Amino acid sequence: MQSGRSVEIVEVGPRDGYQGIGPFIPTQTKIRMLQQLFDAGLHRIEIGSFVSSTAVPQLRDTREVLAACARLQGLEPQILVPSERRGREAVDAGARRLVFVLSVSEAHNRNNVRRHPLESVDEYKRLLDAIPAHVKMRLDIATAFDCPFDGRVPESDTLALLERLIPLRADAEICLCDTTGRADPAHVESLLASCMQRFPMIEHWALHAHDTYGLGLANVHAGFRRGVRVFDASIGGLGGCPFAPGATGNVATEDLVWMFERMGVTTGVKMDALVPIARVAAHLPGALPGGRVRDALTARPEACPAQAAANA
Repeated sequence: MQSGRSVEIVEVGPRDGYQGIGPFIPTQTKIRMLQQLFDAGLHRIEIGSFVSSTAVPQLRDTREVLAACARLQGLEPQILVPSERRGREAVDAGARRLVFVLSVSEAHNRNNVRRHPLESVDEYKRLLDAIPAHVKMRLDIATAFDCPFDGRVPESDTLALLERLIPLRADAEICLCDTTGRADPAHVESLLASCMQRFPMIEHWALHAHDTYGLGLANVHAGFRRGVRVFDASIGGLGGCPFAPGATGNVATEDLVWMFERMGVTTGVKMDALVPIARVAAHLPGALPGGRVRDALTARPEACPAQAAANA
């Protein structure tokens, strides 16, 4: 179990947030926003993925964005990959932290990466054998809680998949992903408790929450209570898995920072620098934003009748 009164927020907007946006975001815009996110204090950022440009055309410039990261000393970019081939391509392009994604649910894994989950386990093993040991690794366990096709995923299924994955590399960070946003706080605490009890050798657990049903922050707080100290979030609440019908955006970065800082939990992120970037992200052409804090912090007093009356 991770402890302490600080958390690490992993900004996934430049990957998870952008991937569902139709109009192509110019590469220079992506790089400029990456710089601004870094300046705001977000130092681990999922900048893109090495996947088929036909399947996810928005991320076809990940190689160029990764190259630009070299100018930001102290930034730790991470790259999502679904296969050995894509992982090798990312490492050859300079990636030093990979995120290998696979789903607990067979239906979602086949829809996402066109293979059975156990075939993805084999892909992961081949990837580990093919890359240098110094490359950091994270496992994104999609549909750990719920599947868009099959509904609630039994905890035993998630644990069984981890039983196969964890021995392959015990120092990997394990991120449980609420792909559909249908998890609830009790479910989050229960699954995390089971995982931590079964796999005490894992030092780094993470949680990836979506806010589809308005429970994103509540689920993050449940993860924090259970001892998780690494949380994914997306600027402006952008996101939503294109392979999970109906799933909307990730929990908003600015909402997480606000909640934790109010709790006295350090994030290292500067809210006054973050909110303007969140507003820009929310207004990207084709974006479907979420979250509440950026609007609350930038609301004009005269927009509230009660406040206007009090000021009269």
